[in-house]
Amino acid sequence: MDATALAEKLRNGKLTSIEAVTTYIEHIQKTNPQINALVEDRFEEATAEALQFDENQRNGKKQNGKLAGVPISVKEAFNVANMKTTGGLEHRQDLIARDHAEVIQKLRDEGAIILGKTNTPALSYCQETDNKLYGRTNNPWNLNKSAGGSSGGEGALLAVGGASVGIASDIGGSIRIPSHFNGVVGFKPGMYKVSSVGHYPEITQPLQERMLGIGPMGKSVRDMELVYRIISDSSPKTVFLKEYKIELISEQVNYPLADSTKNMMRAIEDFLDQLIYTKRGVPPLFDETALLWQEIMSIDGSAKIEQEAFSHDRSPVFRSYMRERITKNSKVHPYLSWAILGSKMFKPSRRRINEIKETINRGDEWLDDYLSNRLLILPVYHTTAPAHGQVFKEIFSIRKTFLQFMPYVAYANVWGLPALTLPVGRDENGMPISIQIISSTGNENAIFRLGSIIERKFHGYNRCKRLD
Repeated sequence: MDATALAEKLRNGKLTSIEAVTTYIEHIQKTNPQINALVEDRFEEATAEALQFDENQRNGKKQNGKLAGVPISVKEAFNVANMKTTGGLEHRQDLIARDHAEVIQKLRDEGAIILGKTNTPALSYCQETDNKLYGRTNNPWNLNKSAGGSSGGEGALLAVGGASVGIASDIGGSIRIPSHFNGVVGFKPGMYKVSSVGHYPEITQPLQERMLGIGPMGKSVRDMELVYRIISDSSPKTVFLKEYKIELISEQVNYPLADSTKNMMRAIEDFLDQLIYTKRGVPPLFDETALLWQEIMSIDGSAKIEQEAFSHDRSPVFRSYMRERITKNSKVHPYLSWAILGSKMFKPSRRRINEIKETINRGDEWLDDYLSNRLLILPVYHTTAPAHGQVFKEIFSIRKTFLQFMPYVAYANVWGLPALTLPVGRDENGMPISIQIISSTGNENAIFRLGSIIERKFHGYNRCKRLD
């Protein structure tokens, strides 16, 4: 069940919360050893909360929370009171959060029961999920393939049905790439729509902050809308899709894309052509976006990330990286140390930063008009989930191959746009394929409506049962 259906059955007494929580816990215990998605549990606390919910129901105490009694999962990057927030760093493994992140508090206020926290790359700083503290997360559809990142633990856990819904974050495809690789639904809200207070690491650089989206991952479009309304305190305006233009990315763009994804995009185009006007095109500033994303991420040379990662290690980042390559004995995962080195190499000059700010200001005005009544449909990544390590090589290569592979996801980050990721099919090897629906902030309702139409036709989320 998705969270919406489960919440309804809990409200009307067709299920008890302890049945739901126990079922999820047993399923996690069965599947997690193979995928390593959940890295810290609160099963005892969740069981106690479920029993309390059920007792209140029997005693006639009204519980109106939209997620009352519903078991959820949480990305490790969010503070949850009395749980660790490590960022996958060994020197933080004993640090316990005192308070909930603001987004977690909102979910708790609606009655959600947290089952545990899911794995990330070190400091959520890579599109693959692996770190020195908790190890690597595997894709449940094929354990030899990447679960994506940085919300790879969420993607893998939800793919096997380990929670009803989850909460994650995205500054460079970190909700959308794992959603695509694992075949789950994900939603990255537009800039500044959801509080990031209590997210680790904290993002304070303004241009980076606008790229960060805190949002849900799960099993249905309606769950994405439900959770978004909770965590954003937002009520998207009611719209009619006939008022919108639907634009799919042109096949003539000079970026790699697997034939299986091209075929799915064509199938979606053929379907939508029967319902609403669609066309092919290239959105404004698309070609500039990947470089802008990399430069914005490199503005401070990752100084704060480096400080967090090496605060208890006197070894410079390059020495740590080389030690890991040679001896496999450093304290920081090489994905992180190499990403920090790359950030130093791509660090923009002060003059270039001013140029970036001017480009962003102009682009915001342009896109605000362009997307006022337009929905974009784009792929998420050029391929389905590849072997472990391949995504890292493609995005963090000194050959700047990120320019080929990042435009599809970077577009929503750089321009602070809401983006819904939706599974629509499988490739020739049975790996999930997803698309994105993107528009401007304020058009979330239109995004969800179009997503629901495509979901009904192409079936959306299907639980991975290979580990059952």
